[in-house]
Amino acid sequence: MTFSAVSATLAFDPDGTDANIVGHILDKNTGEHLPFITVVLQGTMLGTTSDASGHFYLKNLPQGEFVVEVSAIGYRTIQRPVTLKKGVTVELNFHMEEEAIALGGVVVTANRSETLRQLAPTLVNVVDAQVFSQTNSVNLAQGVAFQPGIRVETTCQNCGFQQIRINGLDGPYTQILIDSRPIFSALAGVYGIEQIPASMVDRVEVMRGGGSALFGSSAIAGTINIITKEPVRNFGDVGHTLTMIGNGSLDQNTSINASLVTEDNKAGLFLFGQSRDRDGYDANGDGFTEFALLKGQTLGFRSYVKTGVYSKLSLEYHHMTEYRRGGDSLSRPPHEANIAEQTDHNIHAGGLKFDYYSPNQAHRLSVFASAQHIARESYYGGGQDINAYGSTRGFTWVTGAQYLYKMQDCLFMPADLTLGAEVMGDQLEDTMWGYDRYTYQQVHTESFFAQNEWKNQRWSFLVGARIDKNSLLSRPIFSPRLNLRFNPNEQINLRASYSSGYRAPQVFDEDLHVANVGGTVLMIRNSADLREERSHSFTASADMYRQLGDWQGNFMVEGFYTKLVDVFTLGPAVVEQGVLVQERLNGSGAWVAGVTLEGKVAYQEWFQLQAGMTWQQSRYAELYQWSETAPAVEKMFRTPDWYGYFTALMVLNPAWQLALNGTYTGSMLVQHMAGDIPADEAVVTPDFFDMGAKASYSIGFWETLKLQISAGVQNIFNAYQQDFDRGADRDSGYMYGPALPRNYFLSVKLLF
Repeated sequence: MTFSAVSATLAFDPDGTDANIVGHILDKNTGEHLPFITVVLQGTMLGTTSDASGHFYLKNLPQGEFVVEVSAIGYRTIQRPVTLKKGVTVELNFHMEEEAIALGGVVVTANRSETLRQLAPTLVNVVDAQVFSQTNSVNLAQGVAFQPGIRVETTCQNCGFQQIRINGLDGPYTQILIDSRPIFSALAGVYGIEQIPASMVDRVEVMRGGGSALFGSSAIAGTINIITKEPVRNFGDVGHTLTMIGNGSLDQNTSINASLVTEDNKAGLFLFGQSRDRDGYDANGDGFTEFALLKGQTLGFRSYVKTGVYSKLSLEYHHMTEYRRGGDSLSRPPHEANIAEQTDHNIHAGGLKFDYYSPNQAHRLSVFASAQHIARESYYGGGQDINAYGSTRGFTWVTGAQYLYKMQDCLFMPADLTLGAEVMGDQLEDTMWGYDRYTYQQVHTESFFAQNEWKNQRWSFLVGARIDKNSLLSRPIFSPRLNLRFNPNEQINLRASYSSGYRAPQVFDEDLHVANVGGTVLMIRNSADLREERSHSFTASADMYRQLGDWQGNFMVEGFYTKLVDVFTLGPAVVEQGVLVQERLNGSGAWVAGVTLEGKVAYQEWFQLQAGMTWQQSRYAELYQWSETAPAVEKMFRTPDWYGYFTALMVLNPAWQLALNGTYTGSMLVQHMAGDIPADEAVVTPDFFDMGAKASYSIGFWETLKLQISAGVQNIFNAYQQDFDRGADRDSGYMYGPALPRNYFLSVKLLF
């Protein structure tokens, strides 16, 4: 057995080497110079962007054999070898080919390292800034819905509690990361996906299937990795969107972004801010909201300092405040309302990371620390109850290190060995004084993960595992992972994988969201002997690309199967001291299986169409007795057999664009609790098709100043629930289908 590192002959003396690269970047079809294209010297922290005239210059580079990479959204990435010598200036010119369907984009979620999507060991879908713009999405919850296998749903009329469901499983089965760090805590999960503004998101990477071997607890259904924006060049933009919802409720959103980079590209700062003000909305005229009044602000930054040719220090921080109120009598104090759910959040979060590459490009080391602190003041009550005020504090942190060793030969082909360790803490304190409810939980998890990926352009074999020692569990959790990739040619990617996952028996997001049923507070608590929930996931996929002249196409088919063991279920609600209580128990098990299809087609830059559809089945291993009065069920609640999406973009000319989008939700089984109705019942819902349209016009004043004006309508056919409960005795959780009725929007953005 031999192990030898990838080698490069380097004579590293960056100060005054006068080893330079100059060049220009052109569009292959039009011959026009392309501005703001990213140019990187691989294996180092050195890079730049082409200027407004399409030219670039890298100076005083280290000597040796390197690869120069140029990339941009909408163009095919180009890599070219170069030999750098002291006192020699090399001219490299690039002709970039349009790629409306991304084939070679870089992702990090598949194996915790930057990898070309085409060569990643598992399938990763990307939601980029263009999708957020086309669909008029102002936050994470709105934008991520336009991906295969994903459904975003709202499950509370009073407060607008939302969750992301991947492959049919509930929101808590999905691990949400910020820059690959699991600081999105249970408390953050209550309203967090609506609190992440689009202005801070560079892209969202979605990996379906179990991911606990990479990212720990809760990565059972899949992983949502939010990659925040990084400064790459000097620019700024400011915009405002006004939306009129239903009968006149307004939603106003203002965003501002600025990117600053030093002339030598050794330091950069990206600033982002967003403010949102949304009225509450009453759909059926009973005086009670179907979605909450909301006021929120976000301000943050991401920065870097290149501490050397091969090292970089990155810092990200953001601060969010959000007030939301639902129920009735929104202008009165909450204890004077018949039903009120009111929260006031103050969130601080950020992370620090140090990256180092060895000069021979064989070793990479990352050391990181991230944290999030949430302070929440709340009121969850009915019947003008003065006792329903509460206060919650949550602090989540993670620190660790990751090491990557690139081997030129390991047994039978090149391989990447990844080793890492993490320590994570989650402290939660929740108080409702009037109900004498006090929850304090402190969880520590120590983790070690290792994986080895043998890979070349054609094959990839990955074996990995993670061990987590959670302080709530008596024994460590072992989560293995196996992945196989085969690319018979550049146009076909075949993948198969097995992974396991788990959820620890801790306090979850839904425990901290107190519902109202029939005017009575409903709370959830864990059984004293609750065990961890385990999963086993299998996926297989074929991802195929084809280009015919100016047309590009992509078709993907993926089959998935997930088995849950000791699945968490909720027992019947019982009254204790005037409060409804449901206990979380271990059920016998459950399974989810299905097929996801996705297709993309594009004609040059003028037309793009993307659509996906999922068919699935979700069943409990044994009948689930969810109510004392209603029949037991075998099918999982809120899991339609069919759901999907589409997006389309037509560029009519350089100034005009027309975008269409839509989501489809099939019929499903939903719980309807007694209150407005005499007894609990399981309701079969209708299906919904939520379609939107957006027209945009751009006015260019100078090369670096542009005004964009957009207008459109969302939920054109007003596909919206028609049987909401009415009055103070309603079941606030009886909500399904699109989150908003028909609404109209107007947007103005200035880019400079």
